[in-house]
Amino acid sequence: MPFTTQTDPEFVRPARYSALDKFFLGLIRDERDLPFVYKTLQVTFTLIPLGVALYLPFVPNWLWWIMALVYLFINNITYKGPFGLMLHCTTHRPFFKQQWMNHYLPWVLAPFFGQSPETYHAHHIGMHHAENNLEPDESSTMPYQRDSGKAFLHYFFTFFFTGIYTLAAYFFHRKRDRLLYRVVRGELLFILFCAALCFVNWQATLVVFILPFAIFRLVAMAGNWVQHAFVSQEDPGNHFQNSVTCINVKFNHKCWNDGYHISHHIDPSMHWTDHPRYFREHLDDFARERAVVFDGLNYLDIFGLLLRDRYDVLAKHFVNVGNVYKNDEEVIAFLRSRTAPVPFVPDTKAHGVLGAA
Repeated sequence: MPFTTQTDPEFVRPARYSALDKFFLGLIRDERDLPFVYKTLQVTFTLIPLGVALYLPFVPNWLWWIMALVYLFINNITYKGPFGLMLHCTTHRPFFKQQWMNHYLPWVLAPFFGQSPETYHAHHIGMHHAENNLEPDESSTMPYQRDSGKAFLHYFFTFFFTGIYTLAAYFFHRKRDRLLYRVVRGELLFILFCAALCFVNWQATLVVFILPFAIFRLVAMAGNWVQHAFVSQEDPGNHFQNSVTCINVKFNHKCWNDGYHISHHIDPSMHWTDHPRYFREHLDDFARERAVVFDGLNYLDIFGLLLRDRYDVLAKHFVNVGNVYKNDEEVIAFLRSRTAPVPFVPDTKAHGVLGAA
């Protein structure tokens, strides 16, 4: 399909802010991040009280199970995506003016979603963007057949059981001691915290922290798998040719335009509300570089379609920017070529990076 319209969120300054809005605006660095404040408050005053209640000894068994199911639902269905990608945005662009306030998301709220403090920042900023999914990136998708369920399971379990070790080793060998310290400290503290809480109430700890931990790592790796599923054999370090963009999808409204992964890698510091405009202004670049763009699909949709070999459906949602392809058959052949394994090469130079932090 050709590109015709765009429905993803962009910033429009309100005619007026409420008194409460103005108070919060005084705390944050960018007025466009005001929705993050309200999302943070929602999570704080729903998820945390419910999680704490699961540890209370006087809660009847039948009520405990209801609360546990509600907790797992709102944690992993309602808030997992919006919170995780809010954390992603504020990892690249500090949220609050006061630095100490920026510890609230990674150190207080993130553990409830199974994220050990600061390990996400270290992995995402310190390694993933720095290495751009190329060979030194320990979470690189390049050597895998990226439409294979078996290959994904190998990718996931490798990361799940060795990811922290390989990340720590990456920083150790590069003498990046500060990030190494953050990784080891965050992971060990989270493990010790969960272990201690197991002596208080292991069932509650399983629901509140351990299951979200396992689910987060699955979601994170599935997300990275899709974001870097379509990689060029000829130029795997080219941001236009090793990533994907999803437009006109509800996911972008719920998760802060996270579908715009190509422009995010081109300029990691770009504000989330600027991505739709960037896409419109650089259509010629997307066409020339044969970038993979989908209309109406989110990452989960693409993940499922890839693993079921439904390239026909992917082709129907493929945005033929610049009318490069004559028909769906050409699109399918192109997409299949981009999911084939890419041998590691020594050139790890990223193309077009404006900022990796």
